Amino acid sequence: MKKRILQNRLHLAVVITAIWLLPGCESTYYKTMETMGYHKRDIMVDRVSEARDAQEEAKEQFESALEKFSKVLGFKGGSLQEKYDQLKDEYEKSDAKAAAVRSRIAAVEDVAEDLFAEWQAELNQYTSSNLKQSSARKLRETQKKYAQLIGTMKRAEGKIDPVLSAFRDQVLYLKHNLNAQAIASLQSELTSIETDVARLIKEMETSIKEANAFISSMEKS
Repeated sequence: MKKRILQNRLHLAVVITAIWLLPGCESTYYKTMETMGYHKRDIMVDRVSEARDAQEEAKEQFESALEKFSKVLGFKGGSLQEKYDQLKDEYEKSDAKAAAVRSRIAAVEDVAEDLFAEWQAELNQYTSSNLKQSSARKLRETQKKYAQLIGTMKRAEGKIDPVLSAFRDQVLYLKHNLNAQAIASLQSELTSIETDVARLIKEMETSIKEANAFISSMEKS
């Protein structure tokens, strides 16, 4: 029985995700979710949570990649091909995590735009001026918190490319210059990469904290 319930929930989640991913079906997705008692506000909180988690995973991956690059550039023997494969693997993992961060942030922006447009339009439906003013005030407060959140997320996102570019350059260079001398020549780039990764980690940690604060405020209000 429990297995059947789990399968049904999984099937429903797959169907809903498929509807969301279809071009022009965002409104259908929202309507489907609303029939389940799940509104844009709830979806926004979930997407912020997913963006936060994606950033946390990316942060851990970039830290891991930096550690691996540092070890390889301190080459003291072993298979050069194996070293190259390790760096290539770390770069590809980092690239995938970066793509997930971008996708999750874009999803937050999409639902936020739709939520605020709906909220603003519904203000005209009030007959009570007190309730209308209260709702309008909450809308402005939420928009302000969101602006701070998305600004922080975008700043963190903007720090990704310099790190990815540096990792990619090193992998490309070693692909055609796979020798100990080439590895040694890349050591001069390590300090710059470490600086870029440190900046990225700092921005991501700030963004993660901002996301937690935003989620908390949405759940309390």
